[in-house]
Amino acid sequence: MANMLERNKNIKQPAKKTYAEHAEDALYREVWEDVNNEKTQQFLKKYWKYIVGAALAIMVVVSAIQIGVNMYRSSKIATAQVYETAVSGKDAGALANLARDSGGATSDLALFQSYLMDQDVKKLEDLAENGHTRDFKDLAKLHLATINGDKMETAEFVKYLSSMDTKKSPYYYTSRLMVAQKYLANGDVDNANKVLDVIINDKDAPASISGTAQTLR
Repeated sequence: MANMLERNKNIKQPAKKTYAEHAEDALYREVWEDVNNEKTQQFLKKYWKYIVGAALAIMVVVSAIQIGVNMYRSSKIATAQVYETAVSGKDAGALANLARDSGGATSDLALFQSYLMDQDVKKLEDLAENGHTRDFKDLAKLHLATINGDKMETAEFVKYLSSMDTKKSPYYYTSRLMVAQKYLANGDVDNANKVLDVIINDKDAPASISGTAQTLR
């Protein structure tokens, strides 16, 4: 303990500044602040137009985004209300207009719903050709294949439904079953059985479609 106290005594304490040195430090800080203030003022005088312009640009962008979000929400709400009113009122014309004026899946859904109400095949053809979403285009094709299948050659029928010959399509199994039925209708049992076997041996196939395939097999 004594040794520690002795060592502490030997440590040189920092020399206290004189009044003149404190005054010099204060003067130095004051001058430095003045220099900085002057530089800041010069910078602002030189670039104030750009600074103000940038600030305004940011405000405009933020405001535009906010307005856009609000308009998007309002548009979606209005579209949903129009759709609900048209469906509840069974107004095929209003749904057709909504399909024309909107886009994406909303447009496709409205047009398909309109077809279900008035059975206008032209709407299905329009949806199959110009639909915004693959699933609705394929759904329209399935209905058209059911309507026009008897008039189509087997090769033409198979090609028409070829876009659904992938498990990425929600209509894969339905379209395959329809193809098998088309083969059977034209007496091509071998090709029909090939398609039916694929369905029957697919563990992911819906039970109803697998059961139908086994019956046809």
